[in-house]
Amino acid sequence: MSKSAEIICVGTELLLGDIVDTNSQHLSRGLAEIGINLFHRETVGDNHDRLVCVLKRAISENDIVITSGGLGATCDDITKEGVAEAMGLKLVLHEPSLERIKEHYRRRDAVMTENNVKQAYLPEGAIVFDNDYGTAPITAVQKDGKTVIMLPGVPRELVPMFDEKIKPWLKEQYSDAIIVSRNLRLYGIGEAAAEDLLRDLMDSYQNPTIAPYAKTGEVLLRLTAKGQSEKECNALIDSLFEKVEERVGQYIYGIDVGSLEEAMSRVCREKGLTVSFAESCTGGMCAKRVIDLPGASKVIGMSVVTYHGSAKQKLLGVKSETIEKYGLISHECAKEMAVGLLSLSEADIAVSVTGVAGPDTDEGKAIGTVYIGVASKRGVRSSFINLARGKREREYIRTLAANAAINEARLEALLLNQ
Repeated sequence: MSKSAEIICVGTELLLGDIVDTNSQHLSRGLAEIGINLFHRETVGDNHDRLVCVLKRAISENDIVITSGGLGATCDDITKEGVAEAMGLKLVLHEPSLERIKEHYRRRDAVMTENNVKQAYLPEGAIVFDNDYGTAPITAVQKDGKTVIMLPGVPRELVPMFDEKIKPWLKEQYSDAIIVSRNLRLYGIGEAAAEDLLRDLMDSYQNPTIAPYAKTGEVLLRLTAKGQSEKECNALIDSLFEKVEERVGQYIYGIDVGSLEEAMSRVCREKGLTVSFAESCTGGMCAKRVIDLPGASKVIGMSVVTYHGSAKQKLLGVKSETIEKYGLISHECAKEMAVGLLSLSEADIAVSVTGVAGPDTDEGKAIGTVYIGVASKRGVRSSFINLARGKREREYIRTLAANAAINEARLEALLLNQ
């Protein structure tokens, strides 16, 4: 039978919003991968009584409780004290941990203050995992069939320690199954529409399952299976994937990829193609997203931000007659921008973006009016997208416009060299 777990993050700074909790996300994914059910996550401040109350409730309701934070040397680091009280245990000095802490300071030729000794006091009977990334010992405390694991709050310590030591230990001790997920990325369809096409499959399948998630301008479909082996899970997912692909295959742009730019870059690298962007309303967002990925130099060699009309004319060769007749925000301007960029950059694919991000209208065009041009050896084309639905913020419109431009580059790359 699968075990249940709860994550408790300790720290007033989390409640105040001074620090973003990324630890819970990493722990949640890791637990799912080894088939341990996570039903609840909670954040509690640096208050002993409240922490003990939360711990007692979590321990009573779950097989495993994982805490994050509160293992430092200062007086507001109270996690060990809270766990010891909640489990009815004493804190005792763990000499090997104390020696590791002393050695940590000796190697750095630094002075160890007396309060650092506090980190070596652990609940009696605790299983200790040496922390290779910091001074706070990582411990697992077991009593009456319950397990509490205490991890540091610093992500650079928590992430590798959980992946390298805690997750394998949990899998060996408690996991009777594994969970495998396949992430399908969809563009050009909303979450509600995707769910409508898949509703009967979502209702009829229990293992594997389908879960849609709305992202910014796209949809993530997660197919998840639980089984005794990765092979068994993949076989279950394969059978469901065929049915999903029949319904929404035309919208799937990638499987287990992180973003549109990753999918686009992958196609370009596979085909040896390069892309350039000429951006107006997106202000370099398209190029940045591609350049943020490793290996970007093989994909993008030149891009330009041509915000003002004169820049479009001088750099890209957009004709003054075109601007006078059709405006800067038009099919004609977008196409001339793309053609000019193709010549300037000598890339295989040139994509242009021109539009109105707001907060004011421009050339009599509504906020959210965007035109995208694409040029390659196949020719030149343009498309119009209307992002003016509802009261959308400027940054959101720019992001959606960048999504559309990057997707056009992806589609063009797929068609080239065929």
